[in-house]
Amino acid sequence: MRNLRIILCLALSFTLLFFSYCSSAQNKSGQSKKPLVVFVTGDHEYSSEATMPLIAAELEKNYGMRTIVLKSSPDHNSEENIPGLEALKDADLAVFFLRWRRLPEEQVKYIDDYLKSGKPVMGFRTSTHAFNYPAGHKLVHWNSFGEFALGAPGGWGKGGHTHYGHKSSTDVSVIAAQAKHPILTGIKPEFHATSWLYRVLPDYPVKGSTWLLMGKSVNPDKAAIDNPVAWTWTTPAGGRVFTTTLGHPEDFNEEGMQQLVINAVHWTLNKPVPKKWAGKVAMSVPYRQP
Repeated sequence: MRNLRIILCLALSFTLLFFSYCSSAQNKSGQSKKPLVVFVTGDHEYSSEATMPLIAAELEKNYGMRTIVLKSSPDHNSEENIPGLEALKDADLAVFFLRWRRLPEEQVKYIDDYLKSGKPVMGFRTSTHAFNYPAGHKLVHWNSFGEFALGAPGGWGKGGHTHYGHKSSTDVSVIAAQAKHPILTGIKPEFHATSWLYRVLPDYPVKGSTWLLMGKSVNPDKAAIDNPVAWTWTTPAGGRVFTTTLGHPEDFNEEGMQQLVINAVHWTLNKPVPKKWAGKVAMSVPYRQP
């Protein structure tokens, strides 16, 4: 009788261990199926270290994704250090919101390896001039990050890349020919952005890009032309790209801008855009004059 009880106890223990293992494996499997989106932030002006975590939280809460937000250290003005870039090795999507960084070679290598992997990329506003190495530096070619990673001007001032003044703003409209593009699902035909319009024409976006949104400068400080403010592209390694020159923190108060970003995350990951919009997110991040 005693032996029988021992056998039953052992059998019960093995059964519990088996189900515990299965449950753990199932949880790990479920986690691994969730795409990992890594946000790389570091700018002096647009509070990306505050806006991008709110986007990341929304992706986790309502859209079944895992996220990591990396920030310049010790603060947003630190141009030479973004800890944790090794996370890009496991990323399914890298989202960049950078401005004039001078990262060390060992950190840039993680970005370089990611771009060469052919995985998708998203870039906001000042990421067109993400790096600012001095002439003669061994990494000076990274000053052209906008061009080879985003299909954008490769540096501030290149090809006339500038904006129309800090007192201006931008009327944004859907380009009719792309109205049915998945990224534009649910987006109103027109909305207003606080961002002053970036001039990227005539040389950019680069050849092969698809323009999605057009911007018209309101109250410009010089003669202005309409310029694309959002487009898709493909990196030389084959990665899907979504780039927008919008990104002022007040832009993210606009529901259309929020939905544009969520849609773009799904599209770059080659996933269907959400059939149901989870709704506007409260953001209200202040602009920070550099």
